[in-house]
Amino acid sequence: MNEMFGELRAAAVSVWHRRWLVLGVAWGVCLLGWMAVAMIPNKYESTARIFVETDDVLSDQLKIANGGKGEIDRVRKTLAGGVNLEKVVRGTDLGADVATPREMEQTVADLAENVKVESQEDSLFTITALIGKPSLSDAQNAKLAQDVVQKLIDIFREENIAGNRGEVADTVVFLDQQLEQRKAELEAAEAKLSAFEAAHPDLVGGSSAISSRLAATRQEVRGVDADLAAAQSALAAINGQLAGTPRILAGPGGSDGSALGQTQAQLAAMQARGLTDSHPDVVALKRQITLLQRAGGGQASGMPNPAYSSLISIKAEREANVQALMARKAALQADVSGAMADQASEPSASAEANRISRDYDVLKKKYDELLQNREEMRLRGQVEDERSSFKFDVVDPPSTPRNPASPNRPLLLLGVLILGLGAGVGSALALGQLRSTFATTAGLERALDLPVIGAISENLTGGARALRASRMKLFYAATGSLGGVFLVLLTIEFVQRGMVA
Repeated sequence: MNEMFGELRAAAVSVWHRRWLVLGVAWGVCLLGWMAVAMIPNKYESTARIFVETDDVLSDQLKIANGGKGEIDRVRKTLAGGVNLEKVVRGTDLGADVATPREMEQTVADLAENVKVESQEDSLFTITALIGKPSLSDAQNAKLAQDVVQKLIDIFREENIAGNRGEVADTVVFLDQQLEQRKAELEAAEAKLSAFEAAHPDLVGGSSAISSRLAATRQEVRGVDADLAAAQSALAAINGQLAGTPRILAGPGGSDGSALGQTQAQLAAMQARGLTDSHPDVVALKRQITLLQRAGGGQASGMPNPAYSSLISIKAEREANVQALMARKAALQADVSGAMADQASEPSASAEANRISRDYDVLKKKYDELLQNREEMRLRGQVEDERSSFKFDVVDPPSTPRNPASPNRPLLLLGVLILGLGAGVGSALALGQLRSTFATTAGLERALDLPVIGAISENLTGGARALRASRMKLFYAATGSLGGVFLVLLTIEFVQRGMVA
C-alpha cells in the first residue's frame, strides 16, 4: 500500500513539475476537439402518431377482396420507399439545392436512413424524421423535420383515400379490357368447337369423352347380360312348369282320355329333363301314346286345362323379353365396336378433339374468373363511394423539436475537456518516464537500492520567489481560461437551443 501511495505521489510531483506541458497539451486538444464538435450539425427529430381504422361490417359481409387492412399494410411498407421520399424532397426545403438526378438520389438515400414508419399496434402508426442539414440553421432544421413528417402524413392520406378510389376505377377499366379480349378468344374457341363437333359427331368431347362413353356402354352391356341370364332362367322355369301341366283335363268316363293325358305328361317331363327321342323310355312312351290315340279315334275326351293356357301366355311373354334383351345386347356390342374403331382409326382427330376441348375449358374458366373479379371490384368501388371504411385520425400532430436529438453537444464538450486534461497528464507522465530524474527520494532508493543520506531543498531568492508567484498566477489564469471557454461554449449551446424554441 505504501509503495502504491509513493508511486502516486511521485506521479503527482512529476506532473506538477511539468504543469505547463499539461496545460499546453490540454489547451491544444480541447481547442481541436471543440472545433470538431462545433462542426457537427445538429439534427432535430419530429414525431407524429396517426390512427387508422379499417373495420367495416359491410365490407366484411360482402367478402370484398383486397380490403382496407391490406391496403394500409401495403402503404405502410412503401411509405418510406424511394418514390414517396422523392415526393417529400420535392415538396420541402430538402430539394432546394438539388439540381441533378445524382444529387436527388443521394438526398433520397440520406432521407431513407433518417425516416421511420413503425406500427405500435394494429391501427396506430408512428412516423419519425431526423433532419440535420449543414447548410441550414437550427431553427430551419427543426422546421424542416416537422415539414417532412407532415408531408409523409399527407402522402399516407392520399394513398389510402384519394388514390385508393382511383386505383379501383383503373382496375375496373383494366378488367373490362381483359374481358373483351377473353370474350373474343372464347367466341373463336366456341366456333371452332362447334365446327369440329359437326364434322366429327362421334368425337365430341375428345378421346376422354369417347373413353367415358365406351366405359358406360360396357357397363350397360354387363347389365344387359345379367338381365338376359335372369330372363333365360325364368323361361327355362316356365318351360318346366309347362311340361308338367296337362293340356287336356279328363272328363267323367273318359278313362282312355285320362290315360292319354297322363302318358303325354310323362313324355313332356322326360323331355324337360333333357332325354332325347332315342331314349328307350321316350320311345316306349311315344308308342303308347300312338296306341291310345288309335283306341280313342284320335280324339282325347275331356276339357282344355286353363292353367296350361296361362303358362303358354307367360312363356310367350318371357320369350319376347329374352329376344328383346338379346337385340339390346347386340346393339350395345355394335356401339362398343364402333367406339373402339373410332379410337383406333382416328388418333389424330381424337387428339385434335382433346386440344379443342381443353382450350375451350381453359378460356371459359379464365373468363368466368375475370367476370367475377370485375363485379367484385365494381361493388367495392360502390361501397367506398357510398360508405368508406377508411377512417384516418392524427392522434399527435408533427411535433416541433426544441432540442437537437443529436449530437449531445454539452456531453461532447465535457468529454473533450476531460480528454484534453487526460492527454496533458499523460504527456507529462510519458516525458517523466523518458528522462532519468526522480521526483522523490523514495523513488531514488528503489531505483538504486541504496540508502539516500539526505536531500537538498531548493532555496530561492526574493526575486525568484516573486517570478515564481507571477508564473503561478499566469498558470492559474490559463487554467481558469480553459474552464471559462468550456462554460462559454455551454452557454452558447443553451442559448442556441432557446432561440430554436
